[in-house]
Amino acid sequence: MKLYLIRRFLQSILVLFGVSVVVFGILHLTGDPALLLLPPDASADDIAKLREALGFNDPVPVQYLRFLRGAVRGNFGDSLRHGEPAMGLVLERLPATFELAGAGLTIALCLAIPAGILSAVRRNTVLDYVSTVVALLGQAMPTFWLGIMLILVFSVQLGWLPSSGRGSFMHLILPAATLGLFTTARITRLTRSGMLEVLGQDYIRTARAKGVGEPPVVWKHALRNASIPIITIVGIELGTLLGGSVITETIFAWPGVGRLSVQAISNRDYPVVQAAVFLLASTFVLVNFAVDMLYTLLDPRIRFR
Repeated sequence: MKLYLIRRFLQSILVLFGVSVVVFGILHLTGDPALLLLPPDASADDIAKLREALGFNDPVPVQYLRFLRGAVRGNFGDSLRHGEPAMGLVLERLPATFELAGAGLTIALCLAIPAGILSAVRRNTVLDYVSTVVALLGQAMPTFWLGIMLILVFSVQLGWLPSSGRGSFMHLILPAATLGLFTTARITRLTRSGMLEVLGQDYIRTARAKGVGEPPVVWKHALRNASIPIITIVGIELGTLLGGSVITETIFAWPGVGRLSVQAISNRDYPVVQAAVFLLASTFVLVNFAVDMLYTLLDPRIRFR
């Protein structure tokens, strides 16, 4: 167990290191941020002085090592646009992103798990066909299109829900539904396939032959043994919701890390983008680590070697 934890920790460090290299390299290909920070009529001397003050005249490897030394201490520098610590700006927006991702995942689980189970139990029935078609449509619909359609219907036409911002519970419904419905489709399909595989096992037939009722067979025996791939995809989807809420936050003007990242990319605000990506990548790594730990609780036959 200890060896496994050490190995996973080292793997996580390598993943975060790779993320930092890729993000740092891509950002430095987007252009000179000094040109955005100064007015259009700024002289060449003004641009050169600002680049020198920001450290952009140093070679890229030197800039990366300087960034890495600060990142290890949690210091990603000050925002080029706001003049405040970049990590502080990201942490300020993080609760809104967690709130949106958590609400989206809750909607997905409440819809996907029962739908997948019913689809497997009622295989080749109308319910199964409808569930499969809805799941395929859910995965086929782009998130930005679904969000815009929800705004047009429930905000513009019906006037039931606000179309943007963060405030009351009503503000959360549309963006959470946009994220959750897309995730619902994938979890539904995986739940159905996992349940179909387990329901055909010998021990399920034995339980039914002994007179065990259908609900205990499905919920206690079948679902528990089919839950490992479901837990895996849920962990992946949670990380995807945290990092992939950029479009949804932008559409609904949700003040989260995703929207902040889009604004920072437009402004070539390197420190903020690097802090946001690093924090979201760390969260994704921690979620997957927690999923691995859950495996032994769900199936005692699994041991870490």
